[in-house]
Amino acid sequence: MAPKLRLLIVEDDPMMQLGLGQALGEQFAVVGYAEDGYGAIDLTRQLQPQVIVMDIGLPRLDGIAATQRLKREFPDIRVVMLTSHQSALEAVAALSSGADAYCIKGERIERLLMAIAAAQEGATYLDPQIARHVIQHLHSPQPTMDYHLSQRELDVLKLMVEGYSNPEIAGKLFLSPNTVKTHVRGILNKLAVDDRVQAAVVALRNGLV
Repeated sequence: MAPKLRLLIVEDDPMMQLGLGQALGEQFAVVGYAEDGYGAIDLTRQLQPQVIVMDIGLPRLDGIAATQRLKREFPDIRVVMLTSHQSALEAVAALSSGADAYCIKGERIERLLMAIAAAQEGATYLDPQIARHVIQHLHSPQPTMDYHLSQRELDVLKLMVEGYSNPEIAGKLFLSPNTVKTHVRGILNKLAVDDRVQAAVVALRNGLV
């Protein structure tokens, strides 16, 4: 008998974490649970899962940034992104980060199983609920936007999209943490977004990085 697929679940909601573990534990070997992106990276190094089921809206390091880091360090690992939102922009950003599948929470477990199977085989899976919106979004003409970002803000934004924290950005760009914090605040204001995940979505969609 072939060994079960090794699965890591990354979810900060304890009830959702429990539900995913119970739903997937019969078919797969659930090797561990993480509550944020940093935990996902640490446990991947320790436990060597083959597939990661990753919530997109994680504390500290979100699913998009965590996926980018994981794919750089473990290019063969498969990531199934989970979200409660039906946002075409978010789906595009998730797939651009390297995710192999994008699945809506709360749907039938069969869809998640299909997403895992597709990812395991090296295919890309997009939840049917969002697929049509993504295609429409990609094919619709997008207005050319000038966000008036300075070169330093673009440097900071690139590292934000790659998942680096403010202290890490400060070290890479030889800036003080307070200066980076000011740049991040300015970037969020200019992009008219509320957080780093939304900034990554806008940056990836508009080719800013």
